[in-house]
Amino acid sequence: MDNLELLTALKLLEKEKGISKDYMIEAIETALSIAYKKSMEEIRGAEVVVKMDPETANVKVFKHCPVVENGLGQEGEFDLDEAKEIDPEYEIGDVVVEEIDPKPFSRIAAQTAKQVVLQKLREAESEKKYSEVSKKENTVATGIVRRIDKRNIVVDMGEYEAIIPPSEQIDGEKINPGDRIKLYIAKVNKTNYGAEIIVSRSNSGIVNKLFENEVPEIQDGTVEIKAISREPGSRTKIAVYAENPNVDPVGSCVGQKGARVQAVVDALGGEKIDIVKWSEDPAEFIAAALSPAKVISMDVNTEEKICNVVVPAFQLSLAIGKEGQNARLAAKLTGWKIDIKPESGFYVPQNQ
Repeated sequence: MDNLELLTALKLLEKEKGISKDYMIEAIETALSIAYKKSMEEIRGAEVVVKMDPETANVKVFKHCPVVENGLGQEGEFDLDEAKEIDPEYEIGDVVVEEIDPKPFSRIAAQTAKQVVLQKLREAESEKKYSEVSKKENTVATGIVRRIDKRNIVVDMGEYEAIIPPSEQIDGEKINPGDRIKLYIAKVNKTNYGAEIIVSRSNSGIVNKLFENEVPEIQDGTVEIKAISREPGSRTKIAVYAENPNVDPVGSCVGQKGARVQAVVDALGGEKIDIVKWSEDPAEFIAAALSPAKVISMDVNTEEKICNVVVPAFQLSLAIGKEGQNARLAAKLTGWKIDIKPESGFYVPQNQ
């Protein structure tokens, strides 16, 4: 790489990758200083400073040697008497600066400059990739399953690959190579190669973003998702709210003939979704959260956030849900401990 090629490469890096020419020159100067110091006997022990002309790429090499007391000079240093032979003005603590002819080492300089440029190019590519992908964190994207590597699922996301680790998979979900699936970009880690993208099927964020994509009223802020409780692959409860009393937040999310919620259900592999209306009144919110069961009455303890709920006896199992799921999700959605009893008065404690 001659000087012209080097300058051309630096200009391209500045234009295409956004790496300033001055930054690159400084990096090359540092690398050359190390290379020269290792290669040139006469400058071992001294500080080496390399300066590159930004217009011609010509290189000048200087050795900096401190002036010390007579008889104490080490390699790369000048005794005071030696320094005064060069210039009578030198005193202890001054630095003797001498230029060295770098021509015998032009090959080293060329190779080092090339290596630095290539390394910075790789770093720029990695930084660019990370910068682009990190902006997609907490969004939903479609991926194609490429392979299952041990317990990790490797997914093609278009311009990059992502991983679904076991902790972000849905227990029991059948995923095969070639499947197109919706994924939540949960985390982007910076690496030497750019970015490691962790995507998820189990994170509750996927529900939030899928509804956001399907419901224009959520996108424009008319409808707000207040809370989500989820048991991935089985069932989700989502609480929604609209400040405008003329807007039905639940209806907006369900869509005409259930089209909007069905699109989310399909993306989640058939996971059941309950959409309820959020309320700042705990009693109203808890009653809605226990849907589809109907609440007859309730006793609310606001200090301890405990609610004793009475439901029709024939709806007791519906309120609790299979293996306690409905009551468990309602408690998580509202943030309250919920105890359910049938109208007959027999308590069924719930351990939320």
